[in-house]
Amino acid sequence: MKAFSWKDTIKFNVLILKLVGLWPENNTYKLNLYILYSFLSINIFINAHTVFQTTNILFVYKDLEALTSIIFTTFMEVLTSAKAYFFIQNMDILKQLMNDLEEKMFQPKNQHQRELVQQILNVWRFTYVAFWIPVGTTLILWSVIPFLDGSFKNYGLPFTAWYPYNSKSSPWYQFTYIHQVISICFIASANLNMDMIIVALLVYIVAQCEILCDDLKNLIDYNNTQNFYFMFRDCINHHKKILRFADNSNKFIDKLVLGQFFTSGASLALAMFQLTLVFSVKFYRMGEMLILVR
Repeated sequence: MKAFSWKDTIKFNVLILKLVGLWPENNTYKLNLYILYSFLSINIFINAHTVFQTTNILFVYKDLEALTSIIFTTFMEVLTSAKAYFFIQNMDILKQLMNDLEEKMFQPKNQHQRELVQQILNVWRFTYVAFWIPVGTTLILWSVIPFLDGSFKNYGLPFTAWYPYNSKSSPWYQFTYIHQVISICFIASANLNMDMIIVALLVYIVAQCEILCDDLKNLIDYNNTQNFYFMFRDCINHHKKILRFADNSNKFIDKLVLGQFFTSGASLALAMFQLTLVFSVKFYRMGEMLILVR
């Protein structure tokens, strides 16, 4: 029977992470062209955009409405930068987890187990597509919102930010607009796909537990005492490997999940506070950003 490939399920997920500079070919980042691409993409399109928006807080802190709006979006962007840092820092753990899945003990042993695993992985695929739909819609709306509300006539941008040049003159306005659109696409894509890698690890653990349960159910079919002993021993070893895999997964995701929990709560609170101040296009824009955070 052909070996089951766990990585096929997340191959598009991995492709997006490669595009945003978060998935090196080797276990860690090494001196090559990809690390240069990763350095430029993360710093130009994620960190730089975050810095420009954060700096703008110093100029609008007296305007409560503008301040809450900026902090709301900045929270999500700072979280993405932090998540990217920890994601890269723990890349060796993640790559080792991916390699562990290829071990023979983690493989489905028959067609029934393959079907069990496939059902679980299909849930992940559905969730991935379900998240991409609102995220993609939000990105499109954020990209064209200055045209929808007419603010582009006054050189309005999708995001309020400070720049060390005059962004309200051509061609700097067009350059800044394109940079903001690309940046939010990078930020949203990185955020979503890092989160879905976390979900994939949890789904893999569930799938392994299903395989183990099925093996235990089938122990009764072994009438030979020696065969029963060997299969039971394999089940024990499989269980130990699942626990080790889960422990390493926790080491990889603990800081990422903590940051996500804190930022989601803070963003929701700011969105509700913004609702008490104004109920307009700005609030809808914040609601769209909340989709990206969640």
